[in-house]
Amino acid sequence: MKAILTVLGSGTSMGVPTIGCNCRVCTSADPHDRRTRPSVLVEYDGHTVLIDTTPDFREQAIREKITRLDAILYTHAHADHILGLDDVRPLSFKREGKIPLYAHETAASSLESIFRYIFKSDYKFGGIARVEMNRFNGAVELFGARFEPVRIVHGEAEIHGFRFGSAAYLTDFSEIPAESKEQLRGLDILFLDALRHRPHPTHSTVANSLSLVEELKPQRAFFTHISHDLPHQETNQGLPEHVRLAHDGLKLEFDIA
Repeated sequence: MKAILTVLGSGTSMGVPTIGCNCRVCTSADPHDRRTRPSVLVEYDGHTVLIDTTPDFREQAIREKITRLDAILYTHAHADHILGLDDVRPLSFKREGKIPLYAHETAASSLESIFRYIFKSDYKFGGIARVEMNRFNGAVELFGARFEPVRIVHGEAEIHGFRFGSAAYLTDFSEIPAESKEQLRGLDILFLDALRHRPHPTHSTVANSLSLVEELKPQRAFFTHISHDLPHQETNQGLPEHVRLAHDGLKLEFDIA
């Protein structure tokens, strides 16, 4: 079964352009250098699955003309990955039932606390996103496809990426444990965090992610969660042919089942 992955956002937590910054990337005329917060959309067999709800979700959804959401998966509960949850409201109102959310225990508890007005509300006048939380502790089966959590390390936190069919999406990591690497063999498409060239305590660098591409050998690799340190065109010129910086609006076809 074929699927389409759309990169909704490819930027780091502050986005690019970054507020108050006049660097050459933040002031670039290249539309590829405009990066909203990191998220992808996976569409297959008439269904739509979202990974993370960024603070830019409203803008992303309008840009990509998203008209339905069938499920949302969460990598972790940092602000740049969850704060757009309220903006799924109009899509949730169009459904007969609530939109199912899937998160690991730590992320699920944080979401329920931060969005208490959604999950614990006694508000009687409507206008609240119609969603329901599901905790995963293993693969999630959605509409004939299998979304397999991949454990990764983000500084001192343990979070998750996902493998789905011949693609995998790993954002916000500083380390991939050996057992998780075994889940990432035989891929067509691999998305990896590559914040910048300089080391960072909670994120991968371009050099580190290139070494992972060499080790894991996907057919195609795309770097995401990109800061304003990396100009799109210039950085791509220094990458191998099968490795590219992701960009907002990028669409890729792959086999999901």
